[in-house]
Amino acid sequence: MPKVLDLPFRADVAKPNRDNATDVYLGDTPEDVIGDDVWAETFTCRPEPLTSDEKKAWLSKVTGVCLGSDAFFPFGDNIERAHRSGVTAIVEAGGSIRDQQVIDTCNKYGIAMAFCGLRLFHH
Repeated sequence: MPKVLDLPFRADVAKPNRDNATDVYLGDTPEDVIGDDVWAETFTCRPEPLTSDEKKAWLSKVTGVCLGSDAFFPFGDNIERAHRSGVTAIVEAGGSIRDQQVIDTCNKYGIAMAFCGLRLFHH
C-alpha cells in the first residue's frame, strides 16, 4: 500500500524498528507509534492513521499472498497475523511441537500449508 510504503521514517531508525513500527501502524493501536508524544522517535513528520475503510479496501484487492519461513511457526498467532495480511499459502520447515496447533489455525482460515522439511534457521 503506497501510504505504508511511503511512511516518513527517520534515517537513523534501523530496519527491525521500521518493521515493528509498520506492524504497529497497521494494527489496532497505531497511536503507539504515531501518537502526539511518540511519533518523532520514528518519523520525520507525523503520519496520518489508516482508516478501517482504507485497510479493508486495500486488503480486498490483495490475493495470492504467500509466506515462507526458514524455521517453523511455533504458535497459531503467527498464522492469525499472516491471515490479517492476506496470506493464503505458507511454506515452512515444520518440526515444532505445536505443528498441529499451527495446522489447525491454517485450516480455520483456509490457508494452505506445506512443510518443506528444510530448516535453515538454527539457534
